Amino acid sequence: MTEISNAHKIWLAVQQIPAGRVATYGQVADLAGLPGAARLVGNTMHKLPEGSQLPWHRVVNAQGKLSLPEGSAGYREQKLRLESEGIVFKGPRIPLVDYRWLL
Repeated sequence: MTEISNAHKIWLAVQQIPAGRVATYGQVADLAGLPGAARLVGNTMHKLPEGSQLPWHRVVNAQGKLSLPEGSAGYREQKLRLESEGIVFKGPRIPLVDYRWLL
């Protein structure tokens, strides 16, 4: 039997997040069977291959904020992608009570 790498487990979890919803790094870690590994999720997402079709933009921090530096090209891209899916920001945050994907 072949063991699936942690990165692959994380990617499979992220792939399940539906449009118009977000998940926190901790939720993704739990779904991937890696409880307590939110930082690993962040590091893995940071290393996604160029041109990946994974919905990386749907992963946010526990406060509902984007983790990329505000004002960066990546931040703007993530925010635009989320807004195009109907997610409304309240200041720099996404109200998780409204948009968090419930597992």
